[in-house]
Amino acid sequence: MANLAQNITKIVDFFYPPFRKCLSQQVFRYAACGGGNMVLDWILYFIVYNFIIGHQLVYLQSFETVFGQPLCITPHIATLCIVFPITLFTGFWLNRNVTFTQSYLHGARQLVRYILIVAVNLAINYFGLKLCVDIFGWYPTPSKMVITIITVVVSFFGQKYFSFRS
Repeated sequence: MANLAQNITKIVDFFYPPFRKCLSQQVFRYAACGGGNMVLDWILYFIVYNFIIGHQLVYLQSFETVFGQPLCITPHIATLCIVFPITLFTGFWLNRNVTFTQSYLHGARQLVRYILIVAVNLAINYFGLKLCVDIFGWYPTPSKMVITIITVVVSFFGQKYFSFRS
């Protein structure tokens, strides 16, 4: 895994020189890794929503509502629940091994703090999707893209100054 991190870092750093005047190397690495993880998130979201969930409500037979009916999850939220854990761990790995490599914090502490920041982003995603899709009537995938822009800003400052501080 260390070799993979080194190779990714070399590839990202190869594209850094034109941006040297306007971005620090850390911000550029964060943007590149976060951008890659964001694209992975969008692709997985599109595939799961359209081809796995298939725009259908998801009924959880094991969980009943107060009315004795199975718990029902809307397709855009069910998709978020499936895609989220995947991009959580790819994002942590990239941040820890490519972007914020100078942190003195222990890996377990970094992970806990990372998960706290991501939990904030998950709440932003959940309520943002509810607002955009259920109230504004926007399509789920573009809604997710708009919400992602907001969470990128929240995430960078949270990861830099809390999860991976050095």
